Amino acid sequence: MSAGRLATFTAGGKTRYGAITGKGVVDLSARHSEWPTLRQAIEAGALRKLADEAHSFAADFRVEDIAYEIPIPSAEKIICVGVNYPDRNEEYKDGQAAPSNPSLFIRFPRSFVGHGAPLVRPPDSSQLDYEGEIVIVIGKGGRRISEADALGHIAALSLCNEGTIRDWVRHAKFNVTQGKNFDRSGSIGPWLVPFTDEAQIADIGLTTRVNGEVRQQDRTGRMIFSFRKIINYISTFTTLVPGDVIVTGTPTGAGARFEPPIWLKPGDVIEVEADGIGLLRNGVVDEGTAR
Repeated sequence: MSAGRLATFTAGGKTRYGAITGKGVVDLSARHSEWPTLRQAIEAGALRKLADEAHSFAADFRVEDIAYEIPIPSAEKIICVGVNYPDRNEEYKDGQAAPSNPSLFIRFPRSFVGHGAPLVRPPDSSQLDYEGEIVIVIGKGGRRISEADALGHIAALSLCNEGTIRDWVRHAKFNVTQGKNFDRSGSIGPWLVPFTDEAQIADIGLTTRVNGEVRQQDRTGRMIFSFRKIINYISTFTTLVPGDVIVTGTPTGAGARFEPPIWLKPGDVIEVEADGIGLLRNGVVDEGTAR
């Protein structure tokens, strides 16, 4: 494994951050008290430094002895993009062309778990669904960021299973907030991969599997709204700050689109995998049985 994989994790009863390497886990937080979390390291522009220096240290933990947390523990904003792949727009069967602007909604950090932790199906609904997505993390803040400058504001990439309680996104007339924010219903991780250049994100292959069966598969080169456009659009109305998380949309193939729908159930295993980023894996449990 590359030392370019920076994770937030719990080990020895303490939350830390470090590099996941072929040797094990290098605890970088113990060596950098000036940056208590990866969010502070991103704000200081130190993510690449952390990734590079991890090669110099011996491992502090075995990978199997840590519990992954979501990489940014207290992001100011987690903004999600809906309907951002062509086939996904066609799923709505409303005869409308792709929208001219992104559909957006907000998620709270508490609605996510880290890699390896189970998603939690609430007692309020059996309609827990999966959505595999690419995550970009903002490294350089700004307002009204131009598309030309947008990629210079990305610090890192990650993955998301943007788990959704489907019937709760239709509880009201105009919003999806409720169905997108059940506690521990989605996941982000396993780690952050520092962003280098546009070639790294131009055409990422993204795949979601449930119990080994491919359910979603597409490439970022087909996105309706590019990474540049997403950053430009969001920063028009809100100031982006270091550590902000943007979840960039899911391909066709979520469980709701099958006839009949195929909802996640306890014992299922969902894997979201992307070229150059990694693999995010989570099981499913019912609320009240989660560890």
